[in-house]
Amino acid sequence: MGLYQFARPLIFALDAETAHRATVGALALSPTMPLPEFPGSLAIDVAGLRFPSPVGLAAGFDKNAECPDAMLGLGFGFVEVGTVTPQPQAGNPRPRLFRLKDDRAVINRMGFNNEGQAAALERLGKRKRRGIVGVNIGADKDSADRIADYAAGVRTMSQVADYLTVNISSPNTPGLRNLQAGGELVELLAAVKEARTVSIPVFLKVAPDLEAGDHARIVKAAVDSGIDALIVSNTTISRPALRSPQAGEQGGLSGRPLKALALDQLKAFRVETGGQLPLIAAGGIENADDAWDRLGAGASLVQLYSALVYEGPGLAKRIAGGLAARLKREGMSSLADLIA
Repeated sequence: MGLYQFARPLIFALDAETAHRATVGALALSPTMPLPEFPGSLAIDVAGLRFPSPVGLAAGFDKNAECPDAMLGLGFGFVEVGTVTPQPQAGNPRPRLFRLKDDRAVINRMGFNNEGQAAALERLGKRKRRGIVGVNIGADKDSADRIADYAAGVRTMSQVADYLTVNISSPNTPGLRNLQAGGELVELLAAVKEARTVSIPVFLKVAPDLEAGDHARIVKAAVDSGIDALIVSNTTISRPALRSPQAGEQGGLSGRPLKALALDQLKAFRVETGGQLPLIAAGGIENADDAWDRLGAGASLVQLYSALVYEGPGLAKRIAGGLAARLKREGMSSLADLIA
């Protein structure tokens, strides 16, 4: 049993958000660790960037860019900070983050709580550029022009990011997912394209709660506007069978119960893209076998967050090691041999 498994009962004695804030605060104060060395077989090129490992940290863990270097040092091949919005936001009322221990899941209704783009810009501007750090951008809850908010995010955060993610798939900002609809999505991505004054990859993060026809429409809009990759997917508002007492809480569900849905959506987007647009898999990934399944289904990279709650900070390194070992067992020399 690892150290985290001994510490977990103490961490779980705190409410979920308090424990999370304490963790981020401790990581922000920790000494900078050297970047880990990954087996060469794990390196993959996506959108002009060379990722040393396909295992990344999803947005939501480090909302304010407080500890990206600490997370890179813990074994992530890349880290995505945010979601950051143009103005600081308090988010939704607490409690708004819930552990579903019996389901190894999390429900959150945070509401893009963050210190704003200026704070993240200052922090990221002060760090020594190393590793791959992306910035996830969103719109203010009360914005009169959300498309303008995303354009502002592109212009501002492209100064300090290795890539940007346009997040229109959170279920916790009222009306935000409407930007995935036909005309609004085209208008949004056109504004994002115009705001790209420097050469930086831009990814689009989509929801798992899609209907027939949505995949083809989203892919067409993404390709037409020059989006460099799709992240599939965000949290779900659906509710599979759950056992935990907190199952009735409102918000986005993540963790193990999202696994099957996220994989199905990944496969659907793989069919629509035909391999022409890179895919990044997120949702329900908690071990090397899960990551292997997503890569085999066409993802070039994977991201995780909720599994850290249950498995601890060494998870990224264990998954990367498991992927490298399985590539060797299968007689594959690189991830390119696996990715469908």
